[in-house]
Amino acid sequence: MNRRDFLKIFGGAAIASAPVLSACVGKNETQSASSSQNASDGKMTMRRNPISGDVISLLGYGMMRLPVVGGGAGRENPNAPIDQDLVNRQIDYALEHGVNYFDTSPAYCQGRSETSTGIALARHDRSKFFIATKLSNFAASNWSRKESQEMFYNSLKYLQTDYVDYLLLHAIGGTARDLNGKNLNPLETFNARYMDNGILDWLVEQKKEGKIRNLGFSYHGDIAIFDMLLKWHDEGRYKWDFVQIELNYLDWNFADEINPSNTDAVYLYEELQKRGIPSVIMEPLLGGRLANVPDPIVAKMKSRRPEDSIASWAFRFAGTPEGVVSVLSGMTYMEHLVENVKTYSPLEPITAEEDEFLMDIAKDIYNLKTIPCNECNYCMPCPYGIDIPAVFVHYNKMIKEGNLPQSRRDEVYAKQRKAFLVGYDRSVPRLRQVDHCIGCGECRPHCPQNINIPGEMRRMDRFVEQLKRNSQEE
Repeated sequence: MNRRDFLKIFGGAAIASAPVLSACVGKNETQSASSSQNASDGKMTMRRNPISGDVISLLGYGMMRLPVVGGGAGRENPNAPIDQDLVNRQIDYALEHGVNYFDTSPAYCQGRSETSTGIALARHDRSKFFIATKLSNFAASNWSRKESQEMFYNSLKYLQTDYVDYLLLHAIGGTARDLNGKNLNPLETFNARYMDNGILDWLVEQKKEGKIRNLGFSYHGDIAIFDMLLKWHDEGRYKWDFVQIELNYLDWNFADEINPSNTDAVYLYEELQKRGIPSVIMEPLLGGRLANVPDPIVAKMKSRRPEDSIASWAFRFAGTPEGVVSVLSGMTYMEHLVENVKTYSPLEPITAEEDEFLMDIAKDIYNLKTIPCNECNYCMPCPYGIDIPAVFVHYNKMIKEGNLPQSRRDEVYAKQRKAFLVGYDRSVPRLRQVDHCIGCGECRPHCPQNINIPGEMRRMDRFVEQLKRNSQEE
């Protein structure tokens, strides 16, 4: 897609100043939390869902990386209890500063996110916020009608609510194994999760009864499933009130180049816009990768906006397009919440010149050939104990720091090799490194980024072994 087409998609907002955006954004009805149209008032930018009429904060609180006692997030410390007092304080701060959209799932934080979210939100007026959760029936043991229904009812119980504002079919387009261990293709997986058991029709009934206000889906995986569900929308078979997609300046044009199983965000966004279906955005930072870009790229960004964080570029990009009603961020730390609230209070849309700049930055990042892991941990636990995300994180970190050893002819090769191997042993315990991978493939169906994890593990193992052999020869 060329830049002219990009600006058409952004409906003119990308070239407008913030005050002009408030006046011309049209269907989104961008406004402050107090309904003021003054873009300099320091209030949260709000977007109106054109289907439901809900006025939603552009910043959505993703409840997938909640803080735990002792520090860090539940994903990194799965056995540590969630720090409920801190969650309460962060949600209080979010509500006080205009954030009113909270996104959770039965699968988040080892199944503890909904309970923690419910405790924090139950302390506030239910009419002041929107709860989004998901039917996360990934495992074949949850595919029966009874088990899927129970998952939904448990969501209501844990969230301490009589209804869900936004209910998603979680991560459609992926693959799974049935109870007999058979690998199912994406269509078979979708049918097993939602159609063969009649659960999608049952969810439609729950919407009619008021237990669900808006019904949609989040998409990862096979584009044919995405297209099928939109075809159903066109035919009137099922009407989607919203759809959650991955959108950021790297995935805008490079998602399928990075991984052929992924789909460029521009296609997903355009297809929703054609139908007037509002978009909720996930992965604006691509699992933190766009907040932790290589140092030379940091220097380029800082030369343009020295006072702004690197992450703010990605959030501004994700929040600029018309039709986006909320951009989710999984915020473990209070400082991240404060910074993201500031970025969207109010949003300063990406300009045409900044879009050109970010597309060049995306090319730079793509050419580095990092592994597109966003540390979601869906691939874990590995049955053979390998810390898959930690292996990928270390490899990407070496690229970011310019320490990835490539050619023995390079003057810095020996130094880079030592830095890689020493850092690898420090960040990934020996018993959890790639040489213990047997290629069982248990991890692959669970990866939302469709990474060929066994293939990458083999490549990483060969790479590490070559570095070790070169070290012994010198």
